[in-house]
Order: sequence, then C-alpha cells, then structure tokens
Amino acid sequence: MEIYLIRHGQSTNNALMENQHLRVYDPTLTEIGHQQAQKLADYLIEAPNLEDLVRIKVSAEERKQHYPHQFTHIYCSAMHRAMQTAAPIAKAFNLPLEIWVDIHEHGGIFLETAEGIIGYGGKTRSEISAEFENVVIPESITDAGWWDATRGQEDLASVYARAVRVSMELRARAQNENHKDDKVALVSHGMFINTLLKAFFDMVPSERQHFWHYNTAVTRVDLLEGDILTLRYTNRVTHLPPTHIT
Repeated sequence: MEIYLIRHGQSTNNALMENQHLRVYDPTLTEIGHQQAQKLADYLIEAPNLEDLVRIKVSAEERKQHYPHQFTHIYCSAMHRAMQTAAPIAKAFNLPLEIWVDIHEHGGIFLETAEGIIGYGGKTRSEISAEFENVVIPESITDAGWWDATRGQEDLASVYARAVRVSMELRARAQNENHKDDKVALVSHGMFINTLLKAFFDMVPSERQHFWHYNTAVTRVDLLEGDILTLRYTNRVTHLPPTHIT
C-alpha cells in the first residue's frame, strides 16, 4: 500500500503571523492556498512518479515513458481547509472525496477566548454537500456538524490515540488481499501528520521528534507485506515555485 500524506494549503490562520488574535475556528484557504492545492493536483496528474521511475535502469527505453501518480482513494479531514485542498485532487483523478473524521487537526474545532475555550460543531452535512461535488460524508457528520462542541479543545492524549487508531487501520488494510495494492492520499494537517508518522514508527507519545510539513507538502509511506514500513520521502514540495512555499 502506498500512502501519500498531504498537508492542506495555506489557511487564513496560517497567514496571520503576528496577528493571532484574528484566528477563526475553521479557516478557509487563502488565495495562495487555493493555488497551492491546484498546483499539487496538476503536478500529481502531469509529473512522473519519481519512485516508479527510479526502479528502471537509466539506459532503458522505458525511462522515456510517463509514469503518472495513481490513487485509489482520496481521503480528507472534515476541516474546511483540508476539504478545499483535497477537492481539486479528487477532481483531477475522477475519484470521490472521502471524508475521514479521525484525520482532523489536533484540538478539533475551537477558539481560545478571554472567557476560556469555546467549541464549535464544524461544517454540517448540508454545508459540505452544498459546497463539494462527489463527496462521501460519513453518517457521524450531521446537520449539527462533526465536532462535539461540548469537548472544547481536544487534549494531546486524544490526538495520540487517534493517530494510533488511524495507523492501525491502514496497517490492517495493507495486509488485506483486497487492499494491499491501494494507493491512498490523506489530506490532513501538520500536527496530525506529524503524530501519525510517529504512530507508524512506534514513536508515540514522544515529543522529542517532529516531522515538519509545509503547506501542501507530500510525504510518502509504503506499507509492505509483513507489516514492514518504508519512508520514501517527507515534506516534498516539488510542485511549488519558491513564491508559493509557505
């Protein structure tokens, strides 16, 4: 199984820099964020998959052929910025956009205020279906949203538990005859991708290591027979010009 971990494009919160008091609880992509997402979708369709190309002898005629990226599933979190990033990728590959609630960012949908932490429900079922085409929405997302606002902010132990749960699900699928050849894109978030990678490599709950990801950066992990994990590359932004790396 090939797994492509993709961080969302630049969000309005990402772009605030020193103006953190202007943060919102479920930010959208900036204009640059939308451009990053489209450039990634275009790259994945048009550029060769270097990991396929490198397996071929340099002198072989096959090197001249096109080896495109391929996907069987496009998953994203239910956070707005992740869905906006994943949508052009799903469209480019003519695949449904499948929402996987468990791959949301650490913390959930909340804001820190002078009065304390306030939780929000996030995008509702009807809002998601109205904005995105060919989207698969899990039953857990209702017209009250997907995040339990009464939880406020998710704690660190809970994000570790989610990461372990997602890693175990993917590892189990990779050993299943019907899914071992899947090529999966997971459009998620910086902190969750960092934690998921640590879960893959049995490094949770350590905070001593961190896997950094730029906006729309791609990291590839292969899950092989016998539950062997291979890290092919991390934080790759080949698809972006210098002006769009954030």
